[in-house]
Amino acid sequence: MNKKQFIKALADKANFTQKDAGLAFEAFAATIADTLKTGEKISIDGFGTFELKKKEAKQGINPKTKEKIMIPAGVTPVFKFGQSFKNLVSNKE
Repeated sequence: MNKKQFIKALADKANFTQKDAGLAFEAFAATIADTLKTGEKISIDGFGTFELKKKEAKQGINPKTKEKIMIPAGVTPVFKFGQSFKNLVSNKE
């Protein structure tokens, strides 16, 4: 399912117009991004947790040239599904 299909499914499920569902989706994504930029973690009961994970600098290999390179430290966004959502998807509830 791509973004357009997801927004259509969201609109159908929530009885929204596709335009309103698109706006809601964009607002949801922007709110998550803005919150993570501040360093705050987002925990949504029954769904999961969004947070930033720190990555240490490490040595890597350029696959084209096979030369060793340093990969700088940084942060990356991660999402972990909550147990109740995992159970819902696997029909355990």
